[in-house]
Amino acid sequence: MKIFTLLASLLIPFSLFAQKAEWISTTDKNPWTKEKPIVVKKTQVEKNGIIEIFTEKNLQRMTGFGGCFNEFGWEALKLIPADKQEQIFKELFSPEGANFSLNRLPIGASDYSLDFYSFNETKNDFEMKNFSIERDKNCLIPYIKKAQQYSPSMQFFASPWCPPSWMKANENYASISSDKYNKLPKALESVTGTTGFKMQKGILQAYALYFSKFFDAYDKEGIVIRDLHVQNEVLAEQIFPSCIWQPQDLALFIGDYLGPRFEKENRKVNIWLGTLNVPEFKYVQTALSNPKAAKYIKGCGFQWDGKKIIADVHQAYPQLHLVQTENECGGGENNWKSAEYTWSLIKHYINSGAESYIYWNFILETPGISHWGWVQNSMVTINKTTGEVRYTPEFFVMKHLSRYVQQGASLLTVLDNNDLLAFRNPNGTIVMVVANTSATDKQQILKISDKYIDITLKANSFNTIVL
Repeated sequence: MKIFTLLASLLIPFSLFAQKAEWISTTDKNPWTKEKPIVVKKTQVEKNGIIEIFTEKNLQRMTGFGGCFNEFGWEALKLIPADKQEQIFKELFSPEGANFSLNRLPIGASDYSLDFYSFNETKNDFEMKNFSIERDKNCLIPYIKKAQQYSPSMQFFASPWCPPSWMKANENYASISSDKYNKLPKALESVTGTTGFKMQKGILQAYALYFSKFFDAYDKEGIVIRDLHVQNEVLAEQIFPSCIWQPQDLALFIGDYLGPRFEKENRKVNIWLGTLNVPEFKYVQTALSNPKAAKYIKGCGFQWDGKKIIADVHQAYPQLHLVQTENECGGGENNWKSAEYTWSLIKHYINSGAESYIYWNFILETPGISHWGWVQNSMVTINKTTGEVRYTPEFFVMKHLSRYVQQGASLLTVLDNNDLLAFRNPNGTIVMVVANTSATDKQQILKISDKYIDITLKANSFNTIVL
């Protein structure tokens, strides 16, 4: 009987044992659809339009995908019952959800905090005796800890929008006057081309200590932050918390104060130049020309118009690590067009050398209006009237990458294609994220080494293929 069974098995067509690739698709009306697995072929009739992926040509290693924890997100969650909150956290952070594993924290107030604040508003407290994160323990830290329940190995980077107000030349969180949103006299507005921080020895020393106190306080809460971007949007003058820095001054602070303090403390926190929000290559050159600062700077973070120089920085400083730090926030549209634009940004940054891509707000109520009157997009919206929870198209674009591209994955070289990113994970799987932004279905053939995938991409769709 065993002999007949063996003979019968030999008669089974080889195609039944052929390798298959997992395929997930998203359209505006049908997000995150598990499609029929694709049979991987060993041969293919050669034709034009084949996209070739070179598995032996590895580029940068990826450090992750995620978003930013802000107070407004935690407040929005309070609008819905606990079970719905749990579902959101599962969808955002669990390995079965979007698996966002690298996320950003503000150090003090951001433009989506409930109001202005820092961790020490006692003027000239150079020893930081009055430093306290008590406010964060009531809002931001519970938000982060809840996310950690679904992703215990989650990693973090942090950046301040503004130092304590007394450390600034105008002694105000804002840089530009607004009768409605701050109490900054117009005469004390920041001057473009200068540094808004008080470049005084005692204050520079105190600010370095301020950062050390922050990392120690968060460590005690079980939130270990591995990277510091010293200033959010170094040349952005805003009506909300902000502080402009000229590159030579930021380099002086890093090289003479912050870096030496971290080194003396044996602090395992990487210092980054950024976040760079302007297309000024000279900013990077000037900062890195300071040898003391260059010693401590691990890499550069880019957002907004910084996208215009990331490729140039990558070419000029191949030793530097580069990351994208904040997705462009939109105007509350939360629609398919927003998703396609975000996809274009993701492609640009990663193909230019970025090792990560970070969205902005995870969660906002509808509409997502900040304390300063801005309306912005988010990956999850909560209707404050009905309690309806919606996962926006941008959430699914991010999930098409974050769910399957592991930390440590290598970006692969792709020949002649503008709508595909491919990665090799540490476990050997190949992940391909491909879009069809046209209004009609599109036949596509992918060649990976000696294997072929023949796929029909739905009109206006995002797709992840795992081999």
